[in-house]
Amino acid sequence: MRVLFTVSDWPGHWSAMVPLGWALQAAGHEVRVVCAPSQEEPLARAGLTAVPVLDGWDMAFQGRLQNYLNAGKDLWPYPEPPLHPVTGEPLADLADFDLGGWFKENVPVLSERARRSTDAAVGFARWWRPDVQVHDLVSIEGLLLGRVLGIPSAVHLWGPAGTDEHEPGLTLVPVDMSRSFERYAVGEPGFDRLTHVIDPNPAALAPALLGAERLPVRFVPYNGPGAVPGWLAELPERPRVCVVWGTSVSEMFGEVSFTVPKVVEALSDLGVEVVLTLTGADRDRMEGELPDGVRLLERVPLHLLLPHCDLVVHHGGAGCVMTALAAGVPQLALTNGVEQRLNADRIAAAGAGLGLSNAAVEVAQIRAAAERLLRDPAHRAAAERLRAENEARPAPADLVRTLEQLAARQPAAVGGAHR
Repeated sequence: MRVLFTVSDWPGHWSAMVPLGWALQAAGHEVRVVCAPSQEEPLARAGLTAVPVLDGWDMAFQGRLQNYLNAGKDLWPYPEPPLHPVTGEPLADLADFDLGGWFKENVPVLSERARRSTDAAVGFARWWRPDVQVHDLVSIEGLLLGRVLGIPSAVHLWGPAGTDEHEPGLTLVPVDMSRSFERYAVGEPGFDRLTHVIDPNPAALAPALLGAERLPVRFVPYNGPGAVPGWLAELPERPRVCVVWGTSVSEMFGEVSFTVPKVVEALSDLGVEVVLTLTGADRDRMEGELPDGVRLLERVPLHLLLPHCDLVVHHGGAGCVMTALAAGVPQLALTNGVEQRLNADRIAAAGAGLGLSNAAVEVAQIRAAAERLLRDPAHRAAAERLRAENEARPAPADLVRTLEQLAARQPAAVGGAHR
């Protein structure tokens, strides 16, 4: 069986798909991943074969653009304006970026890039003739191929956000800049015609879907390659708290969102061991500022650390949320964006964590929330329940059999009129 993965330009969007790719390959199936050139190296490190033919929008730009649009709707949480969507530099005022003028000047270029991207994806798929397709939630090419190819197709969720979300400011349906759905005569882009959704969420977090069949799967964390640090086998003398801060937060929300110094200060009074996982510029910001009991790491996969922690503090990203869930660790999420807040709210509703708005949070609030999560056994018990629910779900190897059955019901076809 040939299985085509189609992914967007951000590892956090497709990392949840990696264990399924491994399972398919271990079962003897061929897997190819249609992606942008920027994802070729991360996919190779994950052991998957990339097809780097896409040329769509940069995801960091899309995130900053969404923040700019949200600021115009009073959905931006900070008193400072968001970053310039294109340059990533701070704006003094929203009026300093001429959105209409920029689009008027750049839409022809963006549309042509999008056309090349979607046409390249269709061209490769028609040549390779996959039996099944799996794509991430915001991959416009994946959404398109599911209709053009006439083969079974499934979207793979990366966390608690589903296909039927109505949070103001949350836009998950990808933009069809080249009008590819019209050009291939397959209707309008949207999630309403999805037939299968691979859902890694335990029942307590299961998001709403637009009528598609839910294919449950166990969330198996993949946070990149790495090695187990030798000190991790040593039993800590005090509770261990892991602090995770993704580089994407500063890249999309600016330096004003970098709350790690506040977190370190808040935890310093709780008698805990603190493990910071930071990379790049975020790591540089913390050099020379670490008190006793704080360890600074770089590029240690999160799934290796969290099973040995008593609490994780993070920015609310789905990768952190789901990895902590799989480890059975209580979570404190300091959120910036709408999806991050959605993730935090659903973990809190399940009793396994708490969420605070990063834009307004103070040291005392972080300290009180961390202390509550460390001392109240109900949160640990809820986190353990989520871990147990996750482990009881079908493994990726079981999902392979489901995809095999879907492929067997419908022979591969490569139709779709191209105009």
